Amino acid sequence: MTCSCITRRRALGMAAFTALATSSLLAGCGDKAAEQQSLAPVEIDRSTSCELDGMLLADYPGPKAQIHYAGQEKPSFFCDTIELFNTLLAGEQVRAVRAVYVQDMGKADWNEPKGHWIDAKTAVYVLGSKRHGSMGPTIASFAQEADAAKFAGEHGGKVLRFADIKLDMVDLSGGALHDTRM
Repeated sequence: MTCSCITRRRALGMAAFTALATSSLLAGCGDKAAEQQSLAPVEIDRSTSCELDGMLLADYPGPKAQIHYAGQEKPSFFCDTIELFNTLLAGEQVRAVRAVYVQDMGKADWNEPKGHWIDAKTAVYVLGSKRHGSMGPTIASFAQEADAAKFAGEHGGKVLRFADIKLDMVDLSGGALHDTRM
């Protein structure tokens, strides 16, 4: 009789453990799916504002950007890629970055960019073109190197990869440095 009680207790314990482990695994899968979904690019709307200066993104031309930080439910948006790179490259940046997106200007309308979000780390950029974004001179972002080269041919600038962009290239005084009317 003693043996069957121990066996029954073990069986009940194992069943409880299995149920708990299964529910934990399933919850973990759900969390991962929710986490992956939360890392997907988020479309801007008329009320989406810039993390740094509060400007409404939809009111200005040029590529926009977003950073998904660990522990932050919604992404931080930037009205200009210069602001994005300045934030990422600044020594003060200590928050863990989960994902970064920019707009593919090979597909998006420069004057009213919507959608066409791409991974910022795999994008190709054009620095120094004549096209301006919300803050003046900007860095155009593209999914395809051919689109970046075509843009540089039409508007000037140098084609670069994500890792080629350095802090001294993304001065936030941007347009003020180039505006002769000031």
